[in-house]
Amino acid sequence: MQEENYSDARPYLTFTLDDELFSVEVVKVREVLDYTNITKIPRTPAFMRGVINLRGSVVPVVDLRLKFGMSKTENTINTCIIVMEITMDSETLILGALADSVQEVFELGPESIQPPPHLGTKFKTGFLKGMGRRDDNFIMILDIDKVFSTDELIMLENTETALTE
Repeated sequence: MQEENYSDARPYLTFTLDDELFSVEVVKVREVLDYTNITKIPRTPAFMRGVINLRGSVVPVVDLRLKFGMSKTENTINTCIIVMEITMDSETLILGALADSVQEVFELGPESIQPPPHLGTKFKTGFLKGMGRRDDNFIMILDIDKVFSTDELIMLENTETALTE
């Protein structure tokens, strides 16, 4: 197995949430879908919007805006679902994340990435790999594997499993 070289530029998919620019590594993204009907699941956290049918598979869909303490994502012409792979322990979970819009894929080298800001003990920024810099803008680079707690991922996985049985 070849070791990853973090000194090279990597491709990132950028997207917006409430006028803020976020990104994830392209290797974590399976596909980007137009907004589609989401089936709500009762008794799940507010950020869990429901599930979609993706070519016969049940895929949980989360609202990253709600997860990050923003207002609920509204359905517009640009709203989309980013289907990503999240690693939990040694398993891979397929998850859809609502985004206000997808911007572009671009490469970002380590010289353009700064560590996440330290905001004190009340604010946890462990879900950020860093702050990318492009022109005069900052881009929050998500470590999508750390956005959700293990309990939240287990709940999402259980939702998916319960609906396929």
